[in-house]
Amino acid sequence: MNESTPGHHGHSHSLAATTLAALGIVFGDIGTSPLYSFRECFSLESGHGAPINPQNLAGAASLIVWALLLVVSVKYLFIILKLDNRGEGGILALSTLIRSTSKKLGNVDSRKILLFGLAGAALIYADGMLTPAISVLSAVEGLAVSSPAVAHWTVPASVVILIGLFSIQRFGTGQVGKLFGPVVLIWFLSLALLGGRQILMHPEVIRSLGPWEGLSFLVREWKHAFPLLAAVFLAVTGGEALYADLGHFGTTPIRIGWFVVVLPALVINYLGQAALLTSDPSAIRNPFFLLAPGFLQLPLTILATAAAIIASQALISGAFSLTTQAVQLGCMCRMRVLYTSEHSVGQVYVPAVNHILAAACILLVITFQTSAALAGAYGIAISLTMTITSVLFFAAARTVWGWSKLKAGILTGLFLILDGAFLGANVLKIFPSGWLPLLIAAAVMSAMLIWIWGRKMLYARIIRDALPIDVLQKDLKNGKIQRVTGTAIYMSGKGLQVPTALLHNLKHNKILHERVILLHVETLDQPRANENETLEFEDFGDGLQRVTMRFGFAETPDVPEAFKNRMPEEHRFPAGKATYFLGRETYFVGKNATLFGRLRLSLFAMMARNASPATAYFQLPPGRVVELGAQLIL
Repeated sequence: MNESTPGHHGHSHSLAATTLAALGIVFGDIGTSPLYSFRECFSLESGHGAPINPQNLAGAASLIVWALLLVVSVKYLFIILKLDNRGEGGILALSTLIRSTSKKLGNVDSRKILLFGLAGAALIYADGMLTPAISVLSAVEGLAVSSPAVAHWTVPASVVILIGLFSIQRFGTGQVGKLFGPVVLIWFLSLALLGGRQILMHPEVIRSLGPWEGLSFLVREWKHAFPLLAAVFLAVTGGEALYADLGHFGTTPIRIGWFVVVLPALVINYLGQAALLTSDPSAIRNPFFLLAPGFLQLPLTILATAAAIIASQALISGAFSLTTQAVQLGCMCRMRVLYTSEHSVGQVYVPAVNHILAAACILLVITFQTSAALAGAYGIAISLTMTITSVLFFAAARTVWGWSKLKAGILTGLFLILDGAFLGANVLKIFPSGWLPLLIAAAVMSAMLIWIWGRKMLYARIIRDALPIDVLQKDLKNGKIQRVTGTAIYMSGKGLQVPTALLHNLKHNKILHERVILLHVETLDQPRANENETLEFEDFGDGLQRVTMRFGFAETPDVPEAFKNRMPEEHRFPAGKATYFLGRETYFVGKNATLFGRLRLSLFAMMARNASPATAYFQLPPGRVVELGAQLIL
């Protein structure tokens, strides 16, 4: 996201410019759904294949239109978008909002909320692997329509595009992002023009705008009803992305973009596909590309590929942002995060996540070969995420808005009726391929839970063996410890204990600096820390001080910068010249651990070994860092 578009700094730019930028980032995923979703309603490959006749075509179009209205317009744009965590959106931001509000109200048991948030986040990673693969494949498949002779190049061309897409991530999306809005605007105008042309030829499809067409279609084709709903759901899979990207733009540009451009274009295109199939049922092989006359099919394929790349970009950027938030909240091990823009904190690049997503997407394209085959695996992760969002909405309405159980329950119940129908339909897709995103999500969530559990175990072990701070104070007062000039900063936990690194330094070097700062860095359940809570300072005397720095989960924990700007005036010092002491633990599994415990501890130890060093994470000057090793038996 480039610096011209963040919602919370948007006053300096016009609403039109922000809305145009939002089109490029927010609506790419849902905007590429017409490439495959209507086709899947009647596809024999998908295992249902309702008969193609004018009544059924109007019914399928009606179901898609009303899914867009109820799920995206009503649920997300009018209700869920109001639940922002100080401007940030997405399932992880929502769960942290509920947790922090619950704590303020005295209800500290927020573990269930955390589990829901982690499950939703893990499912978004699974979607981040599937979306680029299905979007690029379905766009490149347009080549087979315009030039059947090159159909066998679909998979290699998709792989090349994906390699190129993931290769440019390290440069950041700021400059490329400026092109996203205009390209996606052209894409939506093309959707409307292509669909409108067919509607003019078959105006009777306009009856699809009524809900009864869709309901009668489900009743009439009851044998195919569930598989049909799974295909219809593909049209709304980008709905969760609207909420996740809230922090970049704010609600107004997203709502304007949806109601003025995106929704009308999508509705017109889906009706147009129904109109085309009314006159030519054989066009079911690829109704989207066959909307265009022959001479426009190649340019449309190029435009569709550009739109698919943009749709993929939004999810890749989202995975980077989600990882940064999860690391800050202590749900994932530290990873190397590169900031690709000097102006926008939201623009990050996480090399490890980029490489994993790239390998997964390429493997999916090579394995599944067609977008129709991938559609079987696509949808279940997002339908589960949407259901989790509805469950979290109930908790948010009760804690954040103070609604009664009845009021919150009625609205949540209505959401769950919709979500439950789509989730039930997608459950049928678990075999042969729907298990894949669930397996990916389960692996990601397991890694998060093991990391949280391991950190808790580690902290309890360190606290148990730590020396109370008052013992150190007595030794300092008695002059038992030799002092040298300079400032030493020791990373410490939140309790009043002496950090392990300080004890090791005393044990081996027998000296301490004349000024010792015990530093604890805390991440809050909100995107940015309030000005009055960013730093807490305590002076114990004898050159011993304690500092607590607080950062929001969307902020960069730049420790030297915080020392420079946040410390009380009379206690300021040149942070770049201080010495930073960090503990570096090596973990061993205790003899009494069970087999399951050993496995968990081994996985935690492996993640800890591969975690990015604290030096980079806290922006510490590398030449001023001393690491002191310790062996811990867990």
